[in-house]
Amino acid sequence: MKTFWRVLSYVLVAVIAAGTTAVCFVVEDLTSGDKLEQVKACIDRYFIGEVDMDKVEDVAAGAMVEALGDEWSYYMTAEQYLSYQDTMDNSYVGVGITVAVREDGQGIDVLSVTTGSPAQAAGILAGDIIVAVDGQSVVGADMSVLTGLVRGKEGTFVEMGLLRDGEETVIRVERKRFHIPVVGYEMLEGDVGLVSIANFDSKCADETIAAVEALRSQGAKALIFDVRDNPGGYRRELIRVLDYLLPEGPLFRTEDYRGNVTVDRSDASFVDLPMAVLMDLESYSAAEFFAAALDEYDAAITVGERTYGKGYMQVAFPLTDGSAVNLSMGKYYTPNGVSLVGVGLTPDVEVPVDEETAAKIRAGILDPAEDPQIQAALEALGAGK
Repeated sequence: MKTFWRVLSYVLVAVIAAGTTAVCFVVEDLTSGDKLEQVKACIDRYFIGEVDMDKVEDVAAGAMVEALGDEWSYYMTAEQYLSYQDTMDNSYVGVGITVAVREDGQGIDVLSVTTGSPAQAAGILAGDIIVAVDGQSVVGADMSVLTGLVRGKEGTFVEMGLLRDGEETVIRVERKRFHIPVVGYEMLEGDVGLVSIANFDSKCADETIAAVEALRSQGAKALIFDVRDNPGGYRRELIRVLDYLLPEGPLFRTEDYRGNVTVDRSDASFVDLPMAVLMDLESYSAAEFFAAALDEYDAAITVGERTYGKGYMQVAFPLTDGSAVNLSMGKYYTPNGVSLVGVGLTPDVEVPVDEETAAKIRAGILDPAEDPQIQAALEALGAGK
């Protein structure tokens, strides 16, 4: 009897093996193309479930770039690439309102309405509470949810569900493109002009130069440039600002992926005023090289905290489906040929701040009189208390 069951088990194994072999014989050849094409073909032909191939390709592309091990290279979906372009252009498509999530979670407060905006034309008021967008509740939602719902293509409309004086109303608003100011400026004590640069993306040079000229016309005798929490931006914008501020000489060095070195230079005209630069760990790339160039020319005192240390340049390569790959393809150096990668720039006057103070600085709500780094810069320029 044991012999019978042993023989039967052999027969069953043979049948199973034969069945498996038979399935393999009907599988089509998947050896054409590279590995990724073979995997895609395998999924296309044989996967038993539903598949969103666009999602599969997005994840695969993202994984390919991530596998490079470079923190500055990344893949963007078509939607993310559109948002990236808006960011680099310092603009966005929206309705023209400033908002904040309510502390009680019961909607989103409208803090202000931009003059001349579609929101103002449609009748939205500061003090309104947004509770729904296009019929979808935003009660309990965070800011990213609201942003995703409100933003869209220019010229399209969005319906805002609002609470006003306890009554609910729906207002239809057209989406339009808005420019986001890059530079802010004000006169501080001692006739020192403060120029705050949010980034070095589009329009940075025009606005920075205009700000300096405005402060000089008001009698500024010294300048403080604030590039704290500045993520960097375009090389062309950085070069224009440095060329305006610094005398004749090298401003910036770039080495591309082929090893070719380009040196950008300044002309002889410059701004002949004492200067200081505020920086911190959130100062990246162009912001760091801005401070480094002024420092190497002895044109400014650097104040604050060490910068991050980003010294690679990226180029966005658009793909046919609207997505893009942002890839590191070169290295940046200071006028003297110094790389900041991994080391950053250490300030002449180190002024660390606690987390609470740093958060207020990032939010732009700390009065200059209460800002220890601004006060240290004023003191270094001989204008402090």
